[in-house]
Amino acid sequence: MVGVLTGFAIIGAIILIGYIVGRSGVLGEHGRFVIGRIAFYVLAPALLFTVLADADVHVLFSSLLPVSLIAAAAVGIAFALVARLVWKRPVSESVVGSLASGYVNANNIGIPVAVYVLGDPAYSAPVILLQLLVFAPVALTILDIQDRGRVSLRRILAQPFTNPIIIASFVGVLFAVFGVHLPAPVMEPFRLIGAAMVPVVLISFGMSLHGQRPLAPGSSRRDVLLASALKLVAMPLTAWSVGHFLFGLSGKPLFVVTVLAALPAAQNVFNYAQRYERGEILARDVVLITTVLSLPVLLVIAALLA
Repeated sequence: MVGVLTGFAIIGAIILIGYIVGRSGVLGEHGRFVIGRIAFYVLAPALLFTVLADADVHVLFSSLLPVSLIAAAAVGIAFALVARLVWKRPVSESVVGSLASGYVNANNIGIPVAVYVLGDPAYSAPVILLQLLVFAPVALTILDIQDRGRVSLRRILAQPFTNPIIIASFVGVLFAVFGVHLPAPVMEPFRLIGAAMVPVVLISFGMSLHGQRPLAPGSSRRDVLLASALKLVAMPLTAWSVGHFLFGLSGKPLFVVTVLAALPAAQNVFNYAQRYERGEILARDVVLITTVLSLPVLLVIAALLA
C-alpha cells in the first residue's frame, strides 16, 4: 500500500508542477499545444514500442481485454439509454456522452499510473489498442452519419494507419509475438525518448487544469454528472464484478483491471466532440471532472485491492 501511495504522490507532484507552469505562462500561449504534439507524435510511440517489444505476450492478450471491453460497453450503453429514452438527447450528443462515460485516458494518465502504481507500463497498452481500434471507429462512424448523412469509410478505416501510437504499438506487439530482439544500441535511442513521455504528459495535463470552470451555467449539467458518475463509479465496479465473478480474477490481475477502468475520461473524447461540433461542453467538463476526482477513486481502489 505504501508503494501505491508513493506512486500517486509522484504523479500528483508532477501534475502540480505542470499547473504552476501553466499558471505562470512561462511557456507562452502555445506551450501546451507544442508539448502535446511532441508527446503524441514522438514520445508516446517510442515508449509504447519499447514497452510492447519487451512485454510478456500473455499480459498483452490476457483477460484484461474482455473485461475492459465489457466494462466500457456497459457504461456507454447505460448513458445512451438514459440520454435517448429519458432525456431525448440527439444521437450525436448521446454518442459523445457514451464515449465520455467509458473511453479512458489510457495514454496520458494510464501510462504513468501503470508505471508508478501497477509496476508495468505494458498494462495500459491493450486498453489503448482496444479503444483506438474498436470504440473510436464505431463512434466516428455514427458521428459521420449524423454529420454528413453518410459515412466516410475510407477515413475511418485509414485512421489506425495514420495514428503513430497505433503504428508503434502494432510494431511492438509484432516484435513481442515473434521474439524479435534488436541490438541494444538500436533500442536505446527509443528507450531514452520514451522515458520522457511520463513526466512530459503529466506536466502537460497539469497545465490544462489552469483556468477551467466545469458545470458553468447553460451547460448540460445532468449529462455531465451522469457521465462522470458512470466513469468514476459504475465502470470500475463493473470491471471488478466482471473480472471477479465472470473471469475468476483475484489479487493483482483484479487490481489492474479495476484501476484501468477507474482512469478518467480521455482527452480524445473532447477532440472528437470538437471535430463534429457536438457535445463539446459535455466532453470538456466530464474530462476535467473525472480527471480531478479519479485520484481519490484510485486511492480507494488501492486501499481495498492493492
